[in-house]
Amino acid sequence: MVLQEAITHFMRFVQFEKKQSPHSCTAYESDLGQFSSYLYVTYQVEQLEEFNHLQIRSWMAHLMNQGISARSISRKISSLKSFYKFLLKQEWLTQNPMQKVQIPKVSKKLPVFVEEKAMGELLEPSRFTHDFEGLRDQLILHMYYGTGMRQSELIGLKMQDLDLYKVQVKVLGKRNKERIIPITRELAKLSKEFLEIREAEGIVSEFVFTTNTGKQVYPKLIYNLVHNRLSEVTTIQKRSPHVLRHTYATHMLNNGADLNAIKELLGHANLSATQVYTHNSIERLKEVYKNKHPRS
Repeated sequence: MVLQEAITHFMRFVQFEKKQSPHSCTAYESDLGQFSSYLYVTYQVEQLEEFNHLQIRSWMAHLMNQGISARSISRKISSLKSFYKFLLKQEWLTQNPMQKVQIPKVSKKLPVFVEEKAMGELLEPSRFTHDFEGLRDQLILHMYYGTGMRQSELIGLKMQDLDLYKVQVKVLGKRNKERIIPITRELAKLSKEFLEIREAEGIVSEFVFTTNTGKQVYPKLIYNLVHNRLSEVTTIQKRSPHVLRHTYATHMLNNGADLNAIKELLGHANLSATQVYTHNSIERLKEVYKNKHPRS
């Protein structure tokens, strides 16, 4: 079978059967496309049976020479592993060349988060105008910090998912897995205010967050909002929406929340993904010890 044809079948599999997120599908397509192009240009071969572990290692070396980070290379190799696992399952190959390929070691980075004092400043009502866009932007920041949801989950949040009576939101996460997240009375009150002004503006949409013309908000709008607002209250270099998800989890843990509960709230598939936040808490404990212990 031709490699490009196999990639097309794999993409249908991850999109329609595995129901991976659009972001994950884009990453798979990009990684496998780069792999396919490199092998064709370098070795002039297209058939699956003609590729082996030496050529995959050659691609890794090529990526390293281009200055691609170990983290990015690791992700690309993970994409290849998933691809070859699919090929074996379909019985289009009998041997897996990935068994002889090692993923480069990646140093774990602690999640970047915003300090509680800075978050208090960020959410101060006086920072926002009391019109449609002002209340929307304020609610977006509150929703991130109050639920820890992902960007795709926030953008896809629908009116039917927001239950102000039960004070909770229903989130559609990765692989279409639903979860319920409780929200604060403050967040529920702000949501009510926003929906009232949205209705007064005549905006009708199935989605909670829209532009002033009623169109669903988009990633660039959300990123710019979070980045610009965080720039006003913190000097941390990374100021993306995902930082607010990290902030939610870190603050919950620092204030005594159970790790398993945080796992469920974040929608993590396994506890290992959540445990990274314990490192931030340990660093916080070290700082407290350093500042408060009489012999430190």
